[in-house]
Amino acid sequence: MTFSPASIIVDRASPVPMYYQVAQQLEYAIESGELPPGSRLDGELALADQLGVSRPTLRRAIEYLVDRGYLVRRRAVGTQVVHPKVRRPMALSSLYDDLATSRKDPRTKVLSIATVPATDAVAHALGLDDRVEVVALERLRYADGEPLAIMRNWLPLGLVELDAERLEQAGLYQLMRAAGVGLHLASQTIGARGASGAEARLLHARKGEPLLTMERTTYNESGQPVELGDHIYRASLYSFEIVLVTR
Repeated sequence: MTFSPASIIVDRASPVPMYYQVAQQLEYAIESGELPPGSRLDGELALADQLGVSRPTLRRAIEYLVDRGYLVRRRAVGTQVVHPKVRRPMALSSLYDDLATSRKDPRTKVLSIATVPATDAVAHALGLDDRVEVVALERLRYADGEPLAIMRNWLPLGLVELDAERLEQAGLYQLMRAAGVGLHLASQTIGARGASGAEARLLHARKGEPLLTMERTTYNESGQPVELGDHIYRASLYSFEIVLVTR
């Protein structure tokens, strides 16, 4: 599949800004693989001339895609396509299912699965007595062959039967629903920090590289906590997408 600037059509009569028309079509070319990671775009002057738009219009389109993580500008190299970020909608869904829906070829490596005494924080989040035993999971999730996230989860005992084979073939929420566990709502906190040395090695990142963090407590229809998740994601490959509505 080869990308040609001639495939980009700009409708000058459209109310949609021209820079956005260009950006959206370039984004589609990246997502579809017509512009694979590592591809270099022509210089601004040449590309603007090929598209029949002004240089400021093209520059704004490029900046839009740089901000969204599709392109990067490098000195002496120019504008280059990078691996597009996984954009996860803010919904009660598993990362595995979101990656599969986005055709990102999810793969899971189970790092550990054990029954352990709950820490104070885990017991509080799951509404359990201190030191009660819980199931603790640690997994490394890949997207298109690249390590994307380290996921740590804790569940009450007896909720769902889990083993490494099941967890490598399906998402945790899929397994929970199949076991009859209803997932009704969740409380979620998003943050950021630098990668530790151990995390950097697992994620093929640099120590101190920015990571997105997500802590989520999930509840069933009766309002009982059924899962606590503490996940970290490479910020260069991942972002959360939030839709806001007025009331």
